[in-house]
Amino acid sequence: MRLWVVCPCYRDVTSFAILRTRILEVFASEEELSSYEVQFVVVDDTAGYDNDVDQLKSLSDVRVITPPFNLGHQRALVFGLRLILPEVREPDVIITMDADGEDRPEDLPRMIGMLVSKPDERGMLCVARRTKRSESLRFRILYFFFRAMFHTLTGTVVRSGNFAAYRGWLARRMLTHPYFDLCYSSTLVSLDMTVTTVPCARGTRYAGRSHMNMLRLFMHGVRMLMPFMDRIAVRALTAFSAMFGLGIVASLVVVGIRLFTNASIPGWATATLVGLLILSFVALGNFVVLFAVFSHSRGLSLANLEEWNFEQRGSIRSS
Repeated sequence: MRLWVVCPCYRDVTSFAILRTRILEVFASEEELSSYEVQFVVVDDTAGYDNDVDQLKSLSDVRVITPPFNLGHQRALVFGLRLILPEVREPDVIITMDADGEDRPEDLPRMIGMLVSKPDERGMLCVARRTKRSESLRFRILYFFFRAMFHTLTGTVVRSGNFAAYRGWLARRMLTHPYFDLCYSSTLVSLDMTVTTVPCARGTRYAGRSHMNMLRLFMHGVRMLMPFMDRIAVRALTAFSAMFGLGIVASLVVVGIRLFTNASIPGWATATLVGLLILSFVALGNFVVLFAVFSHSRGLSLANLEEWNFEQRGSIRSS
């Protein structure tokens, strides 16, 4: 059985070399894993500008994939996965992880052990759940507010990164979903699949420094929300519908008091009525926009589904 280790790499060749050595050591020390044929796939996200990547090409168990331009680590990972799919057999195991060492090789036996222990569950998806982080105080504060906002908008919290394990059978099906073009890590948990979490502490970088600045981190956070657009749209539609209904009811109450009773209406009531009407129509406009976004999102998620079915039939005939 073959095990594929797929890593996006952005000027982290030194770290990846250490990662590869430690993974091979872990596999050699574990009797259950020693029988796997390990194939490393490195996606060079510098688009070929990093000359250090050339030293990896001489390694027989490493394949270097070079995209035409910088994609970002999430899309680069999906780019590499989709390119190797024709060679992946259904019983094969795919591991996706970062190349810098923050996803620890010591956790691989537990990740793979989950899959091996349940051979009949072909659609099993294991993701690492972060239990410990060594980050700066500023990052932890921002991360707290991000998690609160994320939970409010989506109803869930993503506590996993790129570290995941699944079989080729599942990879052939889920990786064709267009949401993976937006964000790999959050799409894994946004789709209607049974996700098994494995507690894993975050490791430390082997060498060099992180290229993730605050701007890229903010962009990554926005991309993490995109696969949950359906949930965000439904929640927003509910909120704006309630806001629109509340504005109409309050307006009717004020008009009814003015027309059918002798009660005096304070001066602020007219201004309040105008404000409620404006708020109601703004909510209605947002409702229409979000409904269009929701419809487009649902249509996008089912795009080219028939082409995948034809490809599957062709592969079955050829086999």
